[in-house]
Amino acid sequence: MASGIFDTPIFGIVNKLFASLIDAPVVGSLVRRGLINIRYVGRRSGKTIETPVGYQRSGDSIVINVMSPDSKTWWRNFLGEGGPITLLKLDGQDRAGHAVADRDANGRVKVKVRLA
Repeated sequence: MASGIFDTPIFGIVNKLFASLIDAPVVGSLVRRGLINIRYVGRRSGKTIETPVGYQRSGDSIVINVMSPDSKTWWRNFLGEGGPITLLKLDGQDRAGHAVADRDANGRVKVKVRLA
């Protein structure tokens, strides 16, 4: 796994800051246009995990472009046939979906979510 900013303790603090901005009264609606918290269950650990991610939406389709995928592991839960995911407070409510991760020839990773 590559090292870098995503492996530093400060990144956990930054993640928590952005996660809290999603629900902030004044800026929350602006932040939610491109950032959302996701919830999923780890395939191996069985633990429920929540993390903020950047996303793009087109109708009932969501695309999450994973920055520095070699420094992160969450997206690997959605390889192959993919798995269930919840997008928290999307349009004011939690929305369930099915996510599938794909890595292209250049190493870029996209997680495509089809909302239920």
